Amino acid sequence: MKKKLIVLGVLFATLGLTKMNAQISLGDKAMGALQKGVTSFTLTNADAVALSKEAVRKLDSTNEVAGPNDGYTLRLNRVFGKYTSGEGYTLNYKVYKLKEVNAFATADGSVRVYSGLMDIMDDNELLAVIGHEIGHVANNDTRDAMRAAYQKEALIDGASSQSVKISAVTDSQLGKIGSAMIDSKHSRKQEAEADLFSYNFLKKNGYNVNAEESAFRILAKMSEGNEASFLDKMMSSHPDSAKRADDAKKRAESDGLYKPYVQQKIVNTAPVVKATTTKKATTTKKTTVKKK
Repeated sequence: MKKKLIVLGVLFATLGLTKMNAQISLGDKAMGALQKGVTSFTLTNADAVALSKEAVRKLDSTNEVAGPNDGYTLRLNRVFGKYTSGEGYTLNYKVYKLKEVNAFATADGSVRVYSGLMDIMDDNELLAVIGHEIGHVANNDTRDAMRAAYQKEALIDGASSQSVKISAVTDSQLGKIGSAMIDSKHSRKQEAEADLFSYNFLKKNGYNVNAEESAFRILAKMSEGNEASFLDKMMSSHPDSAKRADDAKKRAESDGLYKPYVQQKIVNTAPVVKATTTKKATTTKKTTVKKK
């Protein structure tokens, strides 16, 4: 009993809970889940990566993924195809054909972009947004998010297993962990550092750094209009778009690179392949008629 009280004390202190009904009685199954939640803080980097990979595999199976010849996939590969690795991480990209305006990256380097985002942003703006998500991977923010997602899933599900091994996580739990990863909130410091990573990424690779400000302006404007419902996930985890746009503008001004950005044409359709027709050469035989 003493051990159970210690576990509860650690958990509630960690979550910032100050009040508890003294009459609540927890069974062994619920206690196992609470212990699992506490244990989540000791997940190794390798555990976080492996669990992220499995959770993303579950997300891929439950969402419509654009095929290899789909216009969205072709565009994403064209824009980001050559950026597949960094210091200590490897990236892979897929497009979810969903109207929501969102993108996310996970600890294993999986980057998922919603078609709704690709519909409203040009290549440079897309580079800025995805560059931000890659920043979370490079800065290990996604690893911390996985730990938080694992803890959240454990508390919601009430699973009895205390093991942190991947084999102990059920398919249903993977789905919940995946959803928690998408909805995860990073700290203000982490968001600012990811924004700076994106800016430096654009600058280093010769892209227009002003696209970062433009991307945030688009999100800020949409959050005020009828399209706000499409931004629920992105805005919940990436707040203060207007302020972040201002910060991006200040960075560009400081570098002497600022110029109002003009959005380029957005093309998410696969190029039309023209059918080639082969013309057969026709020869006309001339016949000579002898005059009688």
